[in-house]
Amino acid sequence: MDKKYRFSHKHILGLEDLSSADIDFILNTADSFKEISSRPIKKVPTLRGKTVIHLFFEPSTRTRLSFEIAAKRMSADTFNIAASTSSAQKGETLVDTARNLTAMNPDIIVIRHSSSGSPRLLANHIKASVINAGDGAHEHPSQGLLDLMTVKEQKGRISGLKIAIIGDIAHSRVAHSDIIGFSKMGAEVRVSGPATMLPPGIDKLGARVCRTREEAVEDADVVMALRIQKERQTDPLFPTLREYAACFGISKKVLKSAGPDAMVMHPGPINRGVEMDPDVADGRRSVILEQVTNGVAIRMALLYLIMGQDGNE
Repeated sequence: MDKKYRFSHKHILGLEDLSSADIDFILNTADSFKEISSRPIKKVPTLRGKTVIHLFFEPSTRTRLSFEIAAKRMSADTFNIAASTSSAQKGETLVDTARNLTAMNPDIIVIRHSSSGSPRLLANHIKASVINAGDGAHEHPSQGLLDLMTVKEQKGRISGLKIAIIGDIAHSRVAHSDIIGFSKMGAEVRVSGPATMLPPGIDKLGARVCRTREEAVEDADVVMALRIQKERQTDPLFPTLREYAACFGISKKVLKSAGPDAMVMHPGPINRGVEMDPDVADGRRSVILEQVTNGVAIRMALLYLIMGQDGNE
């Protein structure tokens, strides 16, 4: 970790707000925190006395638990609020909910919401720091960062790599964060999926749109499959799951045209046999579980950095 570099962001709302230097510093900080999770006693006093509220308006397992583990491993006090138990069920607005929470003086609010822009709205109305844990189809910055960390860890670099992202690009906040992040760090990003799942203007984020899965995967160093975001679709966007798997699923046969050391990723949860064959998801190329492990380290780093880097490890 570069002790001279000063991270100046109070909130983590999207990778679009971060420079390549910011991203590199976050990755290096996360790498220094990763060792904590392998200790017999997985706890440091870095954020002792700090309060973190997890405000989740959408279902989540990996992201919510990862943030909670990250906060607790740094000795923060954590509180979880789900949509079903919040006053939003009684008609309270998001801003009023946040203002009531901030009146209790939390230090950080981690929010997941179905509406794009919700974390930024919160950040404009409260004193606490805000971390975006996924907002609509906009961004999922901590997932993007853990994907970057995993690739850098496995490949030793990000710049110059070819990254293929296959699937539901239009509805995937992970895809948007990954395209922005990998492009900023010097990788070539290719995307492919059904035409109904490729939003207009996606190339402006830095991605090259490929007509076929095979074109995207050719000579790729990283192949990432995305979950079909059924909950964000109002109409069917492809005929059948079988046809989707045949045209855009990742199989061993598809990977033959990728680079010889290509790694396979998925943000989870996986629809096995649709987005990815089980023997690929569990195969030697897969780093899906490494992504989960790195998620805790990235979230520890984010909590530490937006608190001003003043704690003691």
